[in-house]
Formats: sequence, structure tokens, C-alpha cells
Amino acid sequence: MTTATLTVPAGMREVHRRFERWRGAHTGRLPIPDDLWASAAEVAKEHGVYRTAKILCLEYGKLKRRVHSPASAPRTTAPPAFLELMAPPPPPAAGLSECLIELEGPRGKMRIQWKGTTTPDLSGLSRVFWEPAP
Repeated sequence: MTTATLTVPAGMREVHRRFERWRGAHTGRLPIPDDLWASAAEVAKEHGVYRTAKILCLEYGKLKRRVHSPASAPRTTAPPAFLELMAPPPPPAAGLSECLIELEGPRGKMRIQWKGTTTPDLSGLSRVFWEPAP
């Protein structure tokens, strides 16, 4: 059965014409270009692999692999070359305390910068710092 006896569906006519032009312009056994294979795979998703292979005179197994391969899926955009990851914004400052404690005593100087949700026990810290050494 030749393509002349098969009716080419309307959705496949343009791809069929492209294959005919390519085959008419090339002699010998050359590999079919990837863009033609991709077009055939797209048409086969609509009209079926067997029917498309018959009408376009393609090898059924190769066309089937092209239809089911992830590479044949159309890409709407190129993959990003750079992906920036953003940290979530900090929570509102309500409830957070921040203080700077500077102590000077017989044992020397101490500076404590405190950031957190609770305030430090300042009386306990200063008592330990100011007590004489044992």
C-alpha cells in the first residue's frame, strides 16, 4: 500500500509535504533531521503511531520511541540558566527583644549582645560576675 492509496488526514498534510520535499531533495540514505522526527512524533500523538508511520513511510519502532521519549515533549521555555533561591522574609519584630549588656567588675569586663524572644536573667548574671573570686 502506498501513500497515494492512503488518504492523508488534514492534520498530517503539512508534515507529509515536508517529508516529501526533504526526500525529493536528498538522494541516498541520509538520516532524517531531528526537526522532521519531532514533527512526526507530534502528529503521531494525535493520529496514532502506526497510521503516521504508514503514511509518512517511517520505521514504526523509531517513531514509537520518539513519541514516548521525554525529549519529544515540546518545551515552552528554555530551562533557566540561573536559579536564585530566596529566603523567606523574617517574621515581624513583635515579641522579639534585643539588648546589649556591658558589665565591669573585679574580674574584668564583659559584653553580652542578646537577641531572642526572652530577656536574660540580668540579676543572676551580674551577681555571678561581681562576686569576688573564690
